[in-house]
Amino acid sequence: MNLRQTKPPLDDSLRQLIGQPVAAIDTPALVVDLDAMQRNLARMADFARKHGIRWRAHAKMHKSSAIARLQVQAGAVGVCVQKTAEAEAMVAGGVHDVYITNEVIAPQKLARVAQLASRLAVDGGRLGIAVDSREGIVRLAQAMNDARQALGGGTVIDVYVEIDVGQGRCGVPPGRAATELVHEIRRHPALRFAGLQAYHGKAQHVRTPQARRELIAQAAQDAAFTRKLIEADGVPVPLVTGAGTGSMVCETASGVYGELQAGSFLFMDADYAQNERDPAQPNFEHALFVKTQVISAGLRHAVCDAGHKSHAIDSGLPTVHDPDGEHGLAYDNGGDEHGILRPLPGRQRLPEIGRTLWLVPGHCDPTVNLHDHLVGVKGGLVQGTVDRIIRVDARGALT
Repeated sequence: MNLRQTKPPLDDSLRQLIGQPVAAIDTPALVVDLDAMQRNLARMADFARKHGIRWRAHAKMHKSSAIARLQVQAGAVGVCVQKTAEAEAMVAGGVHDVYITNEVIAPQKLARVAQLASRLAVDGGRLGIAVDSREGIVRLAQAMNDARQALGGGTVIDVYVEIDVGQGRCGVPPGRAATELVHEIRRHPALRFAGLQAYHGKAQHVRTPQARRELIAQAAQDAAFTRKLIEADGVPVPLVTGAGTGSMVCETASGVYGELQAGSFLFMDADYAQNERDPAQPNFEHALFVKTQVISAGLRHAVCDAGHKSHAIDSGLPTVHDPDGEHGLAYDNGGDEHGILRPLPGRQRLPEIGRTLWLVPGHCDPTVNLHDHLVGVKGGLVQGTVDRIIRVDARGALT
């Protein structure tokens, strides 16, 4: 079958970084503080375990099968992705439980979905996918039937009905429309109704805990109402799945959701740092940074070599990491290759030429997608050493 292949082998310069001090990392580079990442992972696993809820890490954030395997080893039931190509990359990298939390309509992509489901079934794994239309269900069923005839066997794919609980994107309205889709799924032997997809993405970055609780309370009510209607028709609803890093404590507390799809908790980013933390939320740390160097200095500003080609700006510009309070700097737009650094109000000191600085990206997901690999560091960003190079298997996996 035509699975997405992993990237070419790492070149010698990258392999030779392993064991070297942080200072040896050229700039700009995307760096993971592995100690902080591991603490975030442990806190998530502990949260899920204490609350008796499943968690399915969203791999569209890190796009790395190596990291996905670490999450599964820590207790995740599997991973979520948004694209067929991302699912292929995860499976090629050894991940055996993958859920495409998105609608797939194109016949050529559905053929790949069906092939992937068949491959996973052989290995004892499973593939899930979201639907929100009868057309999507019929097309998926046809692709699965074609794969069954071509490959043999009776592969079944898990199908989740997506309801719109506030995101305003995909999904049918809560209630009867979802029930009708469930009955359509059950007409097709190759499809297995697996539950409801109820993700409220807009709630993730609402700044106050109370406002997030109110939004998720309504989402949970919509999901519970829809589940009740489906069960009234004699159909069990195995699972309600959804939630993200910003609202996961609310879905957990609702008693409606059985699975969390949080992803950003592993790295965090500058936008999530603006959220007021819910006391029930684990204290997740920044673990993803752009290492940059000051290449020019003026009277009122300095310039670093990390421009927009090294970090995404859809959720705002990066912040300058300053754990010791030595530099109070703001990052301003300098274009593709440059960042402008200015003192924060009340501060005057500018960094000297050659100084290393660390940026916290505004949005981790699209920032990772700009890089072929992540440099994993242990022992801290100052005194640490390079422990591993992590391939971004699903970089550019857009189809």
